[in-house]
Amino acid sequence: MFKLYQKYLINSFLLKFLNISIIFFCLTIILGILEEISFFKNLNVNVLYPYFLTILNTPITLFEIFPFIFLLSSQFLFYDLFKKDELNLLKTNGLSNLKIIKILFFLSLFMGIFAVFIYYNLASVLKFHYTNIKNELSNDNKYLAMVTDSGLWIKDEVDGNTLLVKSNYIKGQFLSKAIVNEFDSNFELIRTIQSNKIDINNNSWIVYNPVITKNNITEKSNDVLILKTNFNEKKINNLFSNISTLNLVELFNLKKDYEKLGYSSDEILIHLLKLFSMPLFYGVLTILSATIMVNFKRDKSLLFHIILGILMSVLIFYMSFIFNSLGNNGRIPVYLSIFFPILIISLISIIGLVRVNEK
Repeated sequence: MFKLYQKYLINSFLLKFLNISIIFFCLTIILGILEEISFFKNLNVNVLYPYFLTILNTPITLFEIFPFIFLLSSQFLFYDLFKKDELNLLKTNGLSNLKIIKILFFLSLFMGIFAVFIYYNLASVLKFHYTNIKNELSNDNKYLAMVTDSGLWIKDEVDGNTLLVKSNYIKGQFLSKAIVNEFDSNFELIRTIQSNKIDINNNSWIVYNPVITKNNITEKSNDVLILKTNFNEKKINNLFSNISTLNLVELFNLKKDYEKLGYSSDEILIHLLKLFSMPLFYGVLTILSATIMVNFKRDKSLLFHIILGILMSVLIFYMSFIFNSLGNNGRIPVYLSIFFPILIISLISIIGLVRVNEK
């Protein structure tokens, strides 16, 4: 059972977290509606579409803001403790600063685990429906990701042979203006297949009016050719979709598919590492915010603390963004790109904890 002071601190932190989350949720809704209205202004759709899509997209956006909500929640919790002189009251009952910070740290860890394994998976489902609806409503396929500017490229291995597929674009269940080069196990060219239309609804692709070149002889057929592959419309679209639309299980499957296609899976690995390190990140940010508040003078205004929280959030965001970008580009190891920012924040927090202990 929790002690009375533990219940008080936990309830106070949760209340701060909820209030700040609601504020960010409302801000995200307002900004999202403006963006969706701009998107739908030239489309003949129901007037409620912008609001509906905004609601679908907001939960995943809020998840991305969670680190800073934890930081601000801890900051304003201590601000209230100072203003109400409750911190001294807790100390007179044998509760030190370190014990308070320890309670908040483990609470943040627990909340982080819930956020990653429950909230994120639900938010990713809503994000998937959001992206899917916008794909269907977009006439220019602006929300369909491509591998390169020249089109879609796929590498596949079937029955010991290698298929290299290049298509100008994918629309619905069809590849358009596609070229398929088939190589044997020694990577010697077996045949080249050209077609303006390939049905990729399932793993057995239907090639319409194929032009087949084999042994320097080109033949055009008015029939269809069945081409066995490991990919279909759904899998290909998932490969190049926004990874925030995928839950944890789908992310692991996506990583395997990237590796099958011969593409770098670093982006997926970084995203997974980022998710699994989130509870620790939340906890470290909570400690950082708490130590800064305890070590600051207590006569600072509310405006000062708001500005301080925003500045810390911005600095941490850009530090994480820079290291994640370096990891995606292969400039630094993937694991370092995720854990080095956490290590830096942890070291700063430890220094702050030493001073807190002295007080």
